Amino acid sequence: MAYWLFKSEPETWSWDDQVKAGPKGAEWDGVRNYQARNIMSQMKRGDLGFFYHSGSAREIVGIVEVVAEAHPDSTDDTGTWTCVDVAAREALPEPVSLQRVKATPELQDMVLVKNSRLSVQPVTAEEWAVICRLGGLAKAP
Repeated sequence: MAYWLFKSEPETWSWDDQVKAGPKGAEWDGVRNYQARNIMSQMKRGDLGFFYHSGSAREIVGIVEVVAEAHPDSTDDTGTWTCVDVAAREALPEPVSLQRVKATPELQDMVLVKNSRLSVQPVTAEEWAVICRLGGLAKAP
């Protein structure tokens, strides 16, 4: 299993929207960055990701599961862009702010710290465990 981070502005697509999409999930559509697209092409069903509110919130608020692997993005008429489908798995009991991520020594090499503008990012198993702990989960899924 691999781990990821998905960023969305809450005004566009929030954690609440993701939860309302139900177990079928929803396309992680609208990504128009080649690096992020290529990252999504590596994702497999069952992989887990953090759901990150960007914009003014800047915090990890939940965990999603990849429920469909890379396929054409329904919002793209050019055929250039792909996306995955993700479903909400669980909210973090305590959201983890970007400020807290940056202040945690074990997370200094995290892509979120080094390239915070990238909308879809890989997360290492070690980073996953640390953030789950900071988010109040007794055990990382």
